[in-house]
Amino acid sequence: MTSGRQLAYDHLKDTVLSDPAMQGRFVNEQTLADDIGVSRTPIREALLLLAAEELVQLVPKRGAYIAPVGGRQIRELFELRGMMERYSARRTLELGTVPVAEMRGELDRQRALRAGEDARAFIDLDHRFHSALVRAVGNDMLTKNYDGLRARQIRAGIVALFSAENRRTAVVDEHDAILAALTEGDTEAAEAAITAHLGATQQVLLAG
Repeated sequence: MTSGRQLAYDHLKDTVLSDPAMQGRFVNEQTLADDIGVSRTPIREALLLLAAEELVQLVPKRGAYIAPVGGRQIRELFELRGMMERYSARRTLELGTVPVAEMRGELDRQRALRAGEDARAFIDLDHRFHSALVRAVGNDMLTKNYDGLRARQIRAGIVALFSAENRRTAVVDEHDAILAALTEGDTEAAEAAITAHLGATQQVLLAG
């Protein structure tokens, strides 16, 4: 049975932190407790965990603050993602383990949401598309560290969708380019496509 703290942690990490409307605001512990159906104690325990991960800031006498993603955080996130994803593209091509069918399935589902209202579902599929490639390397430590970026990746991705018109269509096109290069076995093209895709998202975020 899932504990109250775990329920609170998952809800905060997967829903509250990725809500663009919550950026720059304090968390209302009682409202969250009511939404999840737990007491405020598990909420506070979950917030301590998230503070340790530097996903929220605990301000004395004010509570937990969700700071807007800053420029340095954006650059560091995309620099790290770039290193992991380019390596994954190169390594899976060397190993012959590129998960073409899985990535195409995630991309097709994402393509169907281009004109929809559910930004969270679209970005969930974005993460699944990229994480499938990383997981296919077969390096558990790499996968674990990449998955540790998930909350930040989803948060950044959703903000980007609301910051640039037609960003969904651009993301799908960029994913098409990545998958095409991987399918053709072209390492340089795959790495270049990943760099272009991450660079485009980073530019949108830094432009505000």
